[in-house]
Amino acid sequence: MGIAISNWRLARTVAEKGQLGVVSGTAIDSVHSRILQDGDEGGLLRNVYKKFPFQEIAQRVIDRWFSPTGRAEDAPYRPIPSFTDKPNKGLLELTVMSCFGEVALAKEENPDRQIGINLLDKVRIPQMPSLYGAMLAGVDYILMGAGIPRHVPGVLDKLAEGQPATMKFEVEGGEEQEITFDPSEFLGQPAPKLKRPKFLAIITSATLAISLAKKASGKVDGFVVETAIAGGHNAPPRGPMQFDGQPIYGPRDVPELEKIAAVGLPFWIAGGYATAEKLAEAKAAGAVGVQIGTAFACCRESGMAPSLRQKLINLAKAHAIRVFTDPFASPTGFPFKITQVEGTLSDKAVYESRKRICDLGYLRHAYKRADGSLGFRCASEPVEDYVRKGGKVEDTEKRMCLCNGLLAAAGFGQHRKGGIVETMVSTAGDSLFDIVRFLKDGADSYSALDVLESLLGPLVHQEQTAATVA
Repeated sequence: MGIAISNWRLARTVAEKGQLGVVSGTAIDSVHSRILQDGDEGGLLRNVYKKFPFQEIAQRVIDRWFSPTGRAEDAPYRPIPSFTDKPNKGLLELTVMSCFGEVALAKEENPDRQIGINLLDKVRIPQMPSLYGAMLAGVDYILMGAGIPRHVPGVLDKLAEGQPATMKFEVEGGEEQEITFDPSEFLGQPAPKLKRPKFLAIITSATLAISLAKKASGKVDGFVVETAIAGGHNAPPRGPMQFDGQPIYGPRDVPELEKIAAVGLPFWIAGGYATAEKLAEAKAAGAVGVQIGTAFACCRESGMAPSLRQKLINLAKAHAIRVFTDPFASPTGFPFKITQVEGTLSDKAVYESRKRICDLGYLRHAYKRADGSLGFRCASEPVEDYVRKGGKVEDTEKRMCLCNGLLAAAGFGQHRKGGIVETMVSTAGDSLFDIVRFLKDGADSYSALDVLESLLGPLVHQEQTAATVA
C-alpha cells in the first residue's frame, strides 16, 4: 500500500484481531531516516531499535540519522544514498534496521500476532537486506508483486539458514547481473538461523500461479490474486494494449480462480473485495480470504497524511471521487492507479509546474553504458539526464516521480529551495467511492476496526487470516 500507508500501527491493529497485518516495505529506509531526522517523537524507533540483536549496527544507524532537536520546519531532509549493485554499508544497515523496526513495532513482542511485509519486485536490488531485516524481527509472511518473483523463495531459504543469498537483476542493453547478500559478512560474525517466513506471490493470472508453483527457486506458500480494480501498480492488460483514456481490461484479464484453486495452494483475492458478501464469494471460489487495501488506506490508523485522507473522504461523501488507471505515470511502465485530487500530482497544472528530479531512485533501472559499465536511470528524472544516459525521450512523457509523491502522501515530503514541498500523489483502488459506508453517524473518519467489523461482524476471535491488509 504505497509508501508507509500500511504502517506498523495499522498492521498491528489488524493483527490484534486475529487477521494478517501487513506493513509496506517500499522505501521504508527513507521513511525511518526521516522520522529520526524529525526527532523520533516518543522515541518509538530508538526504543524498538534497542531490541535489535546486534546493537552496534543499531547504534550506528541512530548516530547517523537521529536529530535530538528535530529538523527545522523548512529544512530539507538529508537524503539517503540510492541503491546500486554495490550499496555502501551504511545504506545496508539502514535498510535492515528499518524493516526490522517496522515489523517489530507491528508484532510488539507478541509471537501470536501474524505480521507480513509487502515488497515490490520492481524494486529488486534492496530486496535481500529488506527481507533479512524483517526476518530478524520474526516476520511471518512475505508478499511480493509487480513482477515475477521466482527467486524469492530460494533467497528466504538461504537467509533463514544464515547463508549467502544471490539474485539477479535485469540490465537494459546487457546481460543480467547477480548480486549477493551475505548475512555473516553484514553482521561481522556468524549469522544465526532464523524462521523462514511464508511467501505469497501477488499475481493476476492462473498462468503465473502455475509457473511460480512449478519453477520458483523454492517453496511458494500461496498467492494474492489481484483484479484489475486493485490500487497501486496493475498488470498490463493481456494482449495488445488498447485505450479508452485508460487501459482497457477484458475477459482475458479476469483471474481464472478455478485454475488457481487447482494449484492446491492457499490464495486471497484483492481488488474490490472489502465487503462481507465479497468475502463469502471469495471463500466460495476456494480462497482463504481477501486482501484489503483501499478501505484500510483511508482509516485513522493508516500512515496517510491526515489532510489527504480527509480530502479523499470528503470527495467520496460528495460522490466526486475518481480513480484513474494511468498507463504512463509509473517509470516502471506498469499502469498505476491515481486518485484525482486537486493540488496533487494528478492535477495537470501541478504536475507541469514541478521541477523534475530523481533523488530517491527506487524505481530506477540498470542499463549498460557504452563503455560496458553499469548505469542507472529513471524515466521520471530530468529529461536531459535520461536522454544523456541513452534513454528515449518518448519514455519520459507524462512520467511522475512516484517515489517523492508517495513519500509526501505519507507526510514525509522533501523540502526544496524556495519553500517548495514535494507534492503528494495518491493511489487507491476503483472501490474508493465505497469508503463512506464505514463512516458511522455522520462521522468524518473511521477506524480499521470499523472495516473489520463490516466484514467479520462483532470482533471476537475470528478465523486467522480471513482478511489481510497489504
